[in-house]
Amino acid sequence: MEKLIEILEDLQPEVDYETNEELIDGRYLDSLTILSLVSEIEDEFDVEIPTVEIIPDNFNSAKKIWALIERLKEE
Repeated sequence: MEKLIEILEDLQPEVDYETNEELIDGRYLDSLTILSLVSEIEDEFDVEIPTVEIIPDNFNSAKKIWALIERLKEE
């Protein structure tokens, strides 16, 4: 999860990703940032995030993003 936090901080440095659970709802991440994030995650973790998985619930916190990555790695 450390690498995920690094990626997030590179994209949007002023957010506390350890505690924030409203990345989408609180408008910390916008659609362009999410597209960049998806690309970075796919490259870094060797997973493919299907379009149907790019929903606010999967991206509202670093923990939820990490859970998505873990789930996709298992598939």
